[in-house]
Amino acid sequence: MSGFLPDEPSAEVRVSPNFGPRRDGLKPDMIVLHYTGMATGAGAEAWLCDPASEVSSHYLVHENGHIVQMVRESDRAWHAGQSSWFGRTDINSCSVGIEIVNPGHSLGYPGFPKRQITAVIALCKGIAARHEIAAERVLAHSDVAPGRKIDPGEKFPWGALFKAGVGHLVPAAPIRRGAALKSGDHGPDVEELQSMLSIYGYGAEISGVFDDRTRIVVEAFQRHFRPRLVDGFADASTMRTLRKLLASVGS
Repeated sequence: MSGFLPDEPSAEVRVSPNFGPRRDGLKPDMIVLHYTGMATGAGAEAWLCDPASEVSSHYLVHENGHIVQMVRESDRAWHAGQSSWFGRTDINSCSVGIEIVNPGHSLGYPGFPKRQITAVIALCKGIAARHEIAAERVLAHSDVAPGRKIDPGEKFPWGALFKAGVGHLVPAAPIRRGAALKSGDHGPDVEELQSMLSIYGYGAEISGVFDDRTRIVVEAFQRHFRPRLVDGFADASTMRTLRKLLASVGS
């Protein structure tokens, strides 16, 4: 492929059969980060290239930083599944998917090695430059598929990416004891919460009722932007962090 940055790491090519054309003339305008959720990187790599799996990603990043490209960026990989962002439901057609080798929550969920994250950062920088992807559109699988997916999870070092110039982040507001919006609450405060989540891009229905869907979306937001405590309660820390995040879009 052409257009790679001079310092972008090279990738081994192992073609997956699980891809197709991007639909409706869409081009990549977002990056979606995943973890593999499998016991080994070799197993994940084989699964993403197995036609029986019907899943793939554009790239896989191993623990040692080794990158494998499986699908061309111009093509539609099958990584996001049922998902949405800003009301668009075919995330596969408008995104580049990166699978990061990590066994995930069900298999111990270790931290992400530094050299792996260094490779992810360099890869994301190259993709973002090639496709002019905005910082706020570097997202977690859990952002675009709340409740259905929780990867890459609360241990993923979004702060390291942001410090290196990848993604959108603000310092999370301190967590303090106090009132919080929770399941069963209703009224204008809940409507404001749902509206802010929707404005940022999450699939939150604006009903004024703090229902199960709202809790799930709040958890997804916390997992990315306030990972110290992921509980689904919209406390003052969550609300302040969300407001700061919205105020900083494009800055």
